[in-house]
Amino acid sequence: MSTFCDSQRGPGRPRQLDVSEREAIIIDAAERVIVAQGLAAASMTAIAHEASMSKRTLYEVFESRSALFASIIRRMHNKLTRPLAPCEFDLPLAERLRLLMTPTGEKFTDPLPLAILRAVITEAGRQPELAAEFMQEGPHALYAMVREELDRSVARGELRIGDTAAAARLLADMAHGNVLEHLVTSQTACERQQAYESRLELAIRVFLGGIADAA
Repeated sequence: MSTFCDSQRGPGRPRQLDVSEREAIIIDAAERVIVAQGLAAASMTAIAHEASMSKRTLYEVFESRSALFASIIRRMHNKLTRPLAPCEFDLPLAERLRLLMTPTGEKFTDPLPLAILRAVITEAGRQPELAAEFMQEGPHALYAMVREELDRSVARGELRIGDTAAAARLLADMAHGNVLEHLVTSQTACERQQAYESRLELAIRVFLGGIADAA
C-alpha cells in the first residue's frame, strides 16, 4: 500500500494523507532507523527512504532534522508520563506524584528510550542542537510537570517549598536513578519495571519526609 493513499478506496483519486498522518508515519520511520542503526545513521535521506516518502515531503512536515528529533522526544515523553486528570487532583499528594511519574508498561519493553539516550550521549559533542532538543523535550518537560504539581500542593497548603523548580528536579532525578546504570546494566523489561517502581516509591517517601519546609 502506498504511503500517500488508501488502497481500499477503490477507483478514483487516492486519499491524500493530512499533515498529522504524515507526521506520524515519519516519526515511526525515524524511530525504526534510530533503533536499528543509531542516531548518526538517521539522516533525512534514510528516514525518507524508510517512510517511503521523498525528502521534499519530509521537509514539508519538519523544517529540519532537529525539529523531527524534537517531535520524536516529545512523543516518547508523552508515552512515559501523563498529566493528571481533573478527577485526580484531590488524591493525596503522594498518590498524585506516583501517577504523574509512573510510565506505561510500554516504557520497559520499548527499545527506543535507551537507543535515544545512547545516541544523544554519543552525538552530543558533534550535534549539540540535538542534545538541547533532547533535554528540552525530555528531562526538562518532566521537571515542568512535577513542578506544576508541587506548585498546586503549595497553593493548597499541603507543602511549603521555597523553590519548587529545584524540588521538582530533585524528585524526578531521585525517581529515575543514575543514567549510567541504565546504559551499562543488562536487565529484562520486568526487572527494569520492578526496579523503577521500587525506586519511585522510595523517592516519594524520602522527598515528602525530607522537605525542610513540609507543612
